[in-house]
Amino acid sequence: MKIKSFISALLIFLLIPIICCAGSSNNHRGNTLIQSFNKSKKLLEQQVYFDHRETIYCGAKFDSKKLVTPPAGFTTSTYQKRAKKIEWEHVVPAENFGHTFTEWREGDARCVDKRGKSFKGRKCAEKTNTEYRYMQSDLYNLYPAIGAVNAMRQNYNFTLLPDEESDFGSCSMKIDNRKAEPPVNSRGRIARTYKYMEWAYPRYKMNKAQRKLMDAWDKMYPTSEWECVRAKRIEKIQGNVNPFVVCE
Repeated sequence: MKIKSFISALLIFLLIPIICCAGSSNNHRGNTLIQSFNKSKKLLEQQVYFDHRETIYCGAKFDSKKLVTPPAGFTTSTYQKRAKKIEWEHVVPAENFGHTFTEWREGDARCVDKRGKSFKGRKCAEKTNTEYRYMQSDLYNLYPAIGAVNAMRQNYNFTLLPDEESDFGSCSMKIDNRKAEPPVNSRGRIARTYKYMEWAYPRYKMNKAQRKLMDAWDKMYPTSEWECVRAKRIEKIQGNVNPFVVCE
């Protein structure tokens, strides 16, 4: 009996770390190294896009000073100054996952400005919540975009807008009624980013229509060579993978 009890106790002892690891693995799929959005932008500029300076939506070239050379025929009627530089776009908008945090929705006792006025939203979540900072700084979700395009896309979800004309001339990015349709050459990357964010961070969930669209785009637009290079570089920096970027 003593031998059986000893063996049982030993098995339980050996299984504890396995059970713990299995239970916690889903909580560590995403970014757990970078908490600064500004640091993420620098890492992308210096270690990921240094030899492939091209924006996600319009394929515009940009230099080491973030100055844009727009493609021929690109136009914009608004945000003229922001059209001259690239900005780092959250493909899954920060608002889409930010509103899942209490600090974003309701604020926090620590979110008080110098005048004693309380604030909430992105600024409060960034100040007080580590998990939010990790999500906001995740390199897989950040892409270079012409500033004017980033500004007009805002936090709109992606869909198809077949009857709309492009808002940017030769760049076929469409925006209407708080929705956006991205150019064909960006759809696969967008889909695999959305699917990654939902997989990596359980608090973020796509609605059924968005998930159906992203699944379709994922199948229709295969992973490109550059997408693989980008993912490998980010994995090296951030320490985790995007399993939806499948490379040979």
